[in-house]
Amino acid sequence: RLKPFNRLQVILQHLKMSKQTDSTAEVLLEKRGGAAIITLNRPKVLNALTLSMIQQIYPQIKTWEQDPETFLIIIKGTGGKAFCAGGDIRAIADAGKVGDRLARDFFREEYILNNAIGTCKKPYVALIDGITMGGGVGLSVHGHFRVATEKTLFAMPETAIGLFPDVGGGYFLPRLSGKIGYYLALTGFRLKGRDVLKAGIATHFVESEKLPALEKDLIALKSPSTENIADLLNSYHVKSKVDQEKEFVLDEHMEKINSLFSANSMEEIVKKLKQDGSPFAIKQLETINKMSPTSLKMTLRQLREGASMSLQDVLMMEYRLSQACMRGHDFYEGVRAVLTDKDQSPRWKPAALEEVSDEFLDDCFKPLGNNDLKL
Repeated sequence: RLKPFNRLQVILQHLKMSKQTDSTAEVLLEKRGGAAIITLNRPKVLNALTLSMIQQIYPQIKTWEQDPETFLIIIKGTGGKAFCAGGDIRAIADAGKVGDRLARDFFREEYILNNAIGTCKKPYVALIDGITMGGGVGLSVHGHFRVATEKTLFAMPETAIGLFPDVGGGYFLPRLSGKIGYYLALTGFRLKGRDVLKAGIATHFVESEKLPALEKDLIALKSPSTENIADLLNSYHVKSKVDQEKEFVLDEHMEKINSLFSANSMEEIVKKLKQDGSPFAIKQLETINKMSPTSLKMTLRQLREGASMSLQDVLMMEYRLSQACMRGHDFYEGVRAVLTDKDQSPRWKPAALEEVSDEFLDDCFKPLGNNDLKL
């Protein structure tokens, strides 16, 4: 018989090995045919991303990248409701309040993973079926291919909880056509289905029920090139008829979005919205008035600066901002109001845009010396 300690070791070893295929694991990592597959597996919490999931996914992507038998990487979520609804924000808030390392480590390791996806040498296919927000956007948007479905619900809702659209939002949002990215970032507006493609966030649109067949065909490809994968995705894309005739939800507002959200400051944007006075403008004002003034100013500057930066420099900047939010007030208050007490009445400090000084903002963007993110 095994001594108790040895038996524990054997059990732990066994758990470690079965973790990858165990249906209770938070993330499943497997190899099928020429495809490597990452499955986010926390359906009860909409596949929210934890630090331990990040720590499992990152080294695996790096290993697959070097493997001559791996030709593409597929990432998807389980449960049918969400690809990934974001990072585990509540855990981060709890950690930040007591000065726990998680508030540093989570963002650092998440951004390192975002960069690994953005620089991945193997074609990376994200099946963004269902809710895709915040951290879930970071797991998908920087890869080669993003396949949306009629169930996709995209948003970057961070300004409502005292954060900013991170995970490389400062890179991809200002690069969307016109000022769509600024509009999505500041208001948290939600895009659905084919609109995610039309906004330039997804590369393909496929009906949700066709995804298992698409996945099977991707796995069956023999030593495919990026072009072969693109051809297969295109063949599914052109056959998808759902909502094909519908015009882009923001089409009729694009002119206004492009002019109103091109201002150099938040105060200026608010002034322009007030002057415009149209039902659309008034609605945006109401939304913006609910958001953290600090987050709004931080976000506008993040996007304006990120527009001409590399993804690596953007992530370094965003890491500085994440730590500024951890030191501040609004993030904890936003999490309280939206996620914990759910009273939806955050008391922001400062409460007005005019009270968020340029000096304060400069401080948020300041280098962290040895603590800066290194990519």
